[in-house]
Amino acid sequence: MSGPLRLVPPRPAPSAPPPPAPRAGGPRRPRWAHDPVDELIDDMGELVAEAVHPDEIAAVLEADGLTGDQVRERFGRRDTFELAAELYARVPRRHPEPLPRTDPWAAHPGRFLFRGLVFALPGLGYALGAPFLSGPPDVLGLPAGSGALTASALVGWAWNQALAHRAYTRLASGGHAAAGRCLRLGAPLGAVLAFVAALLLPAPGAALAFAAGQSAYLAAATALLVLGKERLLPLALAPTAVGAGLSLVLELPSWARVVALLATIGAVLAAATRATVRAMGPGPVNAPAPPLAASLPYGLFGLGCAVLTTVAALGDMVRYGAGAALAGAVVIALTLSMGAAEWLLYRCRGLALAALADSTGPNGLRLRAARVLGLCLAGYLAALTALVFTTHALWPAASPDTAPPPLGAARLLAVLALGAVLWSGLLLQAFGSAWPPAAVCLAAAGAETAALALEISAPAVVQLAVCGAASAVLLAFATALLGRITTHR
Repeated sequence: MSGPLRLVPPRPAPSAPPPPAPRAGGPRRPRWAHDPVDELIDDMGELVAEAVHPDEIAAVLEADGLTGDQVRERFGRRDTFELAAELYARVPRRHPEPLPRTDPWAAHPGRFLFRGLVFALPGLGYALGAPFLSGPPDVLGLPAGSGALTASALVGWAWNQALAHRAYTRLASGGHAAAGRCLRLGAPLGAVLAFVAALLLPAPGAALAFAAGQSAYLAAATALLVLGKERLLPLALAPTAVGAGLSLVLELPSWARVVALLATIGAVLAAATRATVRAMGPGPVNAPAPPLAASLPYGLFGLGCAVLTTVAALGDMVRYGAGAALAGAVVIALTLSMGAAEWLLYRCRGLALAALADSTGPNGLRLRAARVLGLCLAGYLAALTALVFTTHALWPAASPDTAPPPLGAARLLAVLALGAVLWSGLLLQAFGSAWPPAAVCLAAAGAETAALALEISAPAVVQLAVCGAASAVLLAFATALLGRITTHR
């Protein structure tokens, strides 16, 4: 036999009309074997061949107006997804060379270096105001006023994270006028709530005054950052920065310290007020406001991050008493690293788009996305490591009370684990996935707080274990998210 046995339909009777002429490119199936999917392949062949995932084909079919009922009647398939999967399986992959593309997420790193400095400079206010925070030990044996300042910072951090999300959302939907009106109400309310949190704990009057200034600064700085006026913050912080620098080389009188701090608070409040009023402008805002619940996970994420950072700074003092060292260098390093973190978030989004363009299938996209995620995270952790060593070496050590704790392997790895939690959580938020990082960070914060209260192991060891597990969970979420095509649309 010269070939496999094939079933041949009966030859048509002489009186029957002649069969239609074959199409160009090959013989046409006889009518008894006609499949409408073949015609669809003829019409959409190039698009199907270039698709990376069946969902791309399904999206095109639905965009062309093909409904589920039409798919069942015309093609005999359950829905557009089944039809798309069959088209994807029947047409070989053919991917043309990608066209030259521009990166929509390209950004100059200098801008983010500047933002990192803006985030870190307010810490100089603590150095300038430290002499006023004297008195009997506070709760848990911490220095006077620590409890009130910590409570105020936690509330302010959580509130302003949620406020920033809501204001940015209003900025995108209704422009500067909508964002300004959101900040006009939200920023003062957040400052009041943060100060009320400080009043709930016993503290000397100087500590409460400092908490009031801290609350006002956080609210005003949030407004300036949302409205794109962050360049005004270094100018407002200049008096505090100069005063803190002078305090390292000479003994500043109390009045000079107070004047420097008040000058910063007054300048930042004036700048934020002016920027907000100018942003609101005349006329109504027609864009609908999003529900308040949409900003809730961002606030909870901020609260969880604030607790984790506070435990990293004060954990040894709470665990071993006021004689233990304050890990302030760790907090400064984390704050400075936020500039690098933001830049690498931009790079991750740009590289993920390039990975999508270079991928020829779902598996290829997942592998490339995982590689991009690992590369950007490694870059951030390298920057954080350098900053930890630098701040630890430069931290003022005029007395044993101000010297930082030894930077052993456990403490360094714990800081890097905390950095990985912060960065991966921000990445998930940047891609619109807000609840996973909020839930994971709150759980990690609760676990570290419970371990500290129960005196389970050293704080650095607990932080390494808890933040290591939390970062692994968040990175698993991020890998799955970046590996989906719809994430990058």
